[in-house]
Amino acid sequence: MTDPHISARHRPRAALAMAERSARQVLGSGRMDRLTELLDLDPGLVLDDFTTPAARRALADAELLVTGWGCPPLDRRALDAAPRLRAVVHTAGTVRHHITDACWERGIAISSAAAANAVPVAEYTVAMILLSNKRILDIARDYRAERRTIDWNERYPDAGNYRRTVGILSASVIGRRVIELLRPYDLDLRLYDPYVTAQEARELGALQVGLRELFAGSDVISVHTPLLPATQGLVSRELLAAMPDGATLINTARGAVVDQDALTEELVAGRIRAVLDVTVPEVLPAASPLYDCDNALITPHIAGSKSGELRRLADLAIGEIENYVTGRDFAHPVRPEILDRSA
Repeated sequence: MTDPHISARHRPRAALAMAERSARQVLGSGRMDRLTELLDLDPGLVLDDFTTPAARRALADAELLVTGWGCPPLDRRALDAAPRLRAVVHTAGTVRHHITDACWERGIAISSAAAANAVPVAEYTVAMILLSNKRILDIARDYRAERRTIDWNERYPDAGNYRRTVGILSASVIGRRVIELLRPYDLDLRLYDPYVTAQEARELGALQVGLRELFAGSDVISVHTPLLPATQGLVSRELLAAMPDGATLINTARGAVVDQDALTEELVAGRIRAVLDVTVPEVLPAASPLYDCDNALITPHIAGSKSGELRRLADLAIGEIENYVTGRDFAHPVRPEILDRSA
């Protein structure tokens, strides 16, 4: 049902700025209809290039942009063509690829659906933590190969989740969600994040430890660090070497946060295990030895929102547009001061 308080107001002029595929996949299933109730926009016009005549005409009148994956950078040239622009609502996670310093200089309000995208990443991570501690992939592989009765307690005496130690690298939005989802389990949670105090870590439900201690003392380490100049290669050869034999590294953040050459050496040697949803490059070369490592599970960057989960992104963005139209503040604002330490 349409909110009468919204329908009675003037609909802000808006435009879609993203790849056409993003608009189709994220804003399908009736979400586009809701957008056109809230905003004066052409649902058939999706801007993936701000330099075309059609884009210039749309930008000239736009008060709000609904952005998504594939949005071009909102640099000074693009903003000069959009003198009325007041707000950007992003239907995906990070805004680093299209929000520039010029946006902050002009006081444009920015919202992101990062909180919605964090949900499936955290769910994927928790599933992998529990499966890794239980040694499910190893046992399933052995059972498929041997096809006989085996005493799994004897073969894998360390299997199980009871009182295992899980290390969380960074209390990002996703990292915090992972800690929250792990609270009901009998796990010892540890956290390294230089921006979090010991008291804040306890309130989250984790013990604050140093970076090397996190790697040396955890059965599973889950990486949730954003890729920044300071975090490139943060998971170094030395930290990987500090991991206990048989420990598991899970990375759903960005591949470049980890020294991939060092990780590959550890995995080929069979000393540790890994679950990698991100790599460098994003699709590994066909000859990469990681594909053939039985102790590595590699997925093609699918931990984030996929298929039906994309609707959660659209619903959060629509809620933010409702806030804007009715004069309320964004519930999920992005602020420039935190971008130096967030995704």
